[in-house]
Amino acid sequence: MTHRIALIGTGNMGSLHARVLSQNERVDLVRVIDPREEAGKACAERFDTKWTPEIGSLSDVDAVVLASATEVHHELAQEVLGQGKALLVEKPVCNSLELSEEIVSLSAKKEIPLMCGLLERYNPAVMTARALVHEPVHLMARRHGPYAPRIKTGVAWDLLVHDVDVAVQFFGGATPSRVASGAGFFHPSSVPTAEDTIETILTFPTGLATVSASRLGQRKERSLIISELDRLIEIDLLRRDVTIYRHVSHDSVTPDGLGYRQQTVMEIPELVTAREPLATQLDRFVDLIEGKVDINAERDSILPSHRVVAQVLTQAAA
Repeated sequence: MTHRIALIGTGNMGSLHARVLSQNERVDLVRVIDPREEAGKACAERFDTKWTPEIGSLSDVDAVVLASATEVHHELAQEVLGQGKALLVEKPVCNSLELSEEIVSLSAKKEIPLMCGLLERYNPAVMTARALVHEPVHLMARRHGPYAPRIKTGVAWDLLVHDVDVAVQFFGGATPSRVASGAGFFHPSSVPTAEDTIETILTFPTGLATVSASRLGQRKERSLIISELDRLIEIDLLRRDVTIYRHVSHDSVTPDGLGYRQQTVMEIPELVTAREPLATQLDRFVDLIEGKVDINAERDSILPSHRVVAQVLTQAAA
């Protein structure tokens, strides 16, 4: 069965979704929706579908991918769910916790599948590490990059939410018991309330996570290090590779103890998949539509990271 999908938003992220939707044999991209005629028509022509400036009736589709600006997510998500259509919404669900909770609650009330585009869950390296890690005690995530003037929001909703979500997933899906953070507002081009850097410590029942996000870096960096008691798993999210380190000895080389030798075993596991994250995420969404994924569990996994980001922003404003 092929599922008919409508895409809302044809900007940077929307165009990526359009490409992945057009390449997937399980779905049919029946139209793109964007109030900007030039951008909407260009996307529709590129991927051989039709364009409409407004949502209108969704009777021609089975589900919707919402990739428009975060500021309009709330209104558009309400419209989509109001018409009873399954929804994949780009992260964050909305630009505040209260509005995000409204959308999640509406989905639950109507028993409609809802998924949030927390894309790093589907990074091949993250998926591989999650299959390997059993008892993490410390996680360190770093998401830094150069300044992007087009992004008006701060790094909390733009960057931090990804790694907070990854941390939550590695620690069993639990909301952290304590959140401590500090934010910096440095760039002259940023709006006054948009944070440029954030350092966050999350305390879980079984471990600790430190998450760093910044748009003041001079190179793009996406790294994740997970420590268990007997090994360390290092992940490069850009190269999508995983390396495991296990310390095996630390011996004196000379009788007087003036020298020493350390030995570490290094393993490079095979990735569980080589597919791009957006394609894997889409397959998950289709599985959700088809009832192959528990819609309640999927829905429940959305808000923990949003709640943490809301706490971080409250602390930043204090």
